[in-house]
Amino acid sequence: MTDSSECVSPPPGTAPDETPRRFRESAQNLPLDEWADVIVAGGGPAGVAAAVTAARGGKKVRLFELQGCLGGVWTAGLLTYIFDFNKSEIGWEMIRRLDALNARKIDKATGYDLDRDWVYEPEYMKFVCEEMCREAGVRVTLQCPVVAAYRDESGKNLDVIVTESKSGRQAWRARHFVDCTGDGDLAALSGCGFDLGYPGLGYGQPATMNALVAVDDGDAIAEYLSNEPAMWTRVTCPDGSNVCHHIYASHKLKALLREQGMEPSYGDPTLFRFHRNVFCFMANHEYRLPIDDAQAISDATMRARREIIALAGVLEKLGGPWKGFRVIGSAEQIGHRDARRIHGRYTVTKGDIENGTQFDDCATISRTSIDIHGLDKKMNDVKAAGNHGNVKFQPFQIPLRCCMAKDADNLFMAGRNISGDFYAHASYRVTGSSVALGEAVGRFLSNQ
Repeated sequence: MTDSSECVSPPPGTAPDETPRRFRESAQNLPLDEWADVIVAGGGPAGVAAAVTAARGGKKVRLFELQGCLGGVWTAGLLTYIFDFNKSEIGWEMIRRLDALNARKIDKATGYDLDRDWVYEPEYMKFVCEEMCREAGVRVTLQCPVVAAYRDESGKNLDVIVTESKSGRQAWRARHFVDCTGDGDLAALSGCGFDLGYPGLGYGQPATMNALVAVDDGDAIAEYLSNEPAMWTRVTCPDGSNVCHHIYASHKLKALLREQGMEPSYGDPTLFRFHRNVFCFMANHEYRLPIDDAQAISDATMRARREIIALAGVLEKLGGPWKGFRVIGSAEQIGHRDARRIHGRYTVTKGDIENGTQFDDCATISRTSIDIHGLDKKMNDVKAAGNHGNVKFQPFQIPLRCCMAKDADNLFMAGRNISGDFYAHASYRVTGSSVALGEAVGRFLSNQ
C-alpha cells in the first residue's frame, strides 16, 4: 500500500457483513478530450439514431458503448423482434439497409403491416448500425462504459464524463450529452432524479435472456412459431376462443414443455424464425432483478442461461420434428424491460395516454399497447403479459421535453429511460420508439 491510499476498517465491534471495508483510491490526473460537440452514452437503438442524426447535422459526435458491438438489445441482447418501427427517417433507412442485405424476415401474404413489426438477423443489424455511424463520421468506442460524471461550477450543466476501458480511465468534455444507456446510467451518475419500477414496489417488469437456436428442419415445427403467420393474426383455438397467433403458438409450446415436466419461467415461451432453420428462443424471465447490482445481474444471467440450455435439451430429446434442436448462441446481456425513468421537463403519464394529450413539441407517437410482463411468477402464471392495469389505451404523443433532463440543462435522454410513469413506459419502451426518440434528440441538437 502506498502513502496516497488508505484502507478503512469497520468501527470496533461492528460485524463485517454490516459495514463493508472501504478502500480510498488516490486521485489522479486523467487525459481530457474536448473534441466532441455531442457525447452519446450507449450505442443501442436510441444511441445510434441520436449519434447519426446529430453527426449528419454537422456536429462532432462521440459514441461510447459498453458491449463489443453497436445495437444494444437488438444485437448483444438478441432481441430479433422489432415493434412499432416505421415512424422516423432513421427507422426507414434501417429497414431499407436490412432489406438490401436480405436480413429482414417478412411474409407479405399475411397482409399485416410488416414495416411496423418484424424479425431481423442480429449479425446484420450490427453491421447496419456500425456502417451508419461510420458513414456519418461518428467516433465510436466499444467496450467503454461511462463510470463517472462531473458538473461545471454552476452545477446546472454536465461538464465532464469519465470512461474506463483498455485505455484506462479517460475524461471527455462536450457541450451536450445524451443518455442512451437504456438504464439511465449516465443521468444517475450525474445526480439526476429518477423513478424506478411499479409505484410503491421498487421493482418492475422482469428481465429476459434471449437465445438463438437451430433445428434440422424449421418447417417441421412451424405450428410452434409465433411469427408464422404474423404475430397478431387471429386464430380460432379448439376450445372456440379467438386469440392472436403468438398466444396460440406460445401456449402450444408451453404445453409441450409441461408434458416433459418443464415449467418455463416465462408464461408465453416464444420461437421467432428469422432464417430458415434458425430461431430466437424467448422462454426466460428473471423477476425483481435490480438494474444496478452487478452480482445480482451476473447471477441472473447465468441462471437464465442454465434454464435455456435445460429447456432446449428437453425439446431436442423429443426427436422427430425437434431433431437437432440446439442452442447456438445466447445473449451477451440480459434484457431489462424496466429502467430508471429520468425526471425530465415533462413526464408523460397514464392520464396522457387515456386522454390523448397533444403536444406542440411532439417527438414521436407511441402506438404499442400497454405491455406489462408479470411482475412476479404468481402474476406471470395468471397472465404472462398484457395490459395488467386495464389502461384505456390510444396511440399517444411523447413531447421532446420528456427527453430533456430536469436536473441538468445540457443532458438529454432517448430510449426507455425518458421521463414517463410506469404505464407510459410499458408502451414506449419498445425499440421502434427508442429510434424515433433518438432521432428527435439528434435533430434538436443539430440546431444548437
